[in-house]
Amino acid sequence: MNLIGQRIKKLREERNITQEAMAKHLDVTQSNYGRLEKDDRRLNVVKLLKIVHILDVNILTLFGDTSQVGMVANGENFTPSNKEVYDILVESLRSEVQHLKDEISFLRVIVRS
Repeated sequence: MNLIGQRIKKLREERNITQEAMAKHLDVTQSNYGRLEKDDRRLNVVKLLKIVHILDVNILTLFGDTSQVGMVANGENFTPSNKEVYDILVESLRSEVQHLKDEISFLRVIVRS
């Protein structure tokens, strides 16, 4: 089991949230959610952000840093290493959004043809 998945599972259990409830919030099946807790390669930025919202934790908690719980969301108060994680997540999300925009443009071309 991966470290992030272990932390997600621990936080979920502390809050008495079932895998089924998490799966419903993430719009996946329970078995897919269960695999997500065991294999961090299944996590993407969108799911990760939804999970921290559901669990009501700072995203850095999932990466093992509980010392910075009160940080400002825009990253201004991050330590250098935590700021790097934040920047990677933001860039990953921007990349995913751009990919989806490209897909939509492509599908529009196909539909018009």
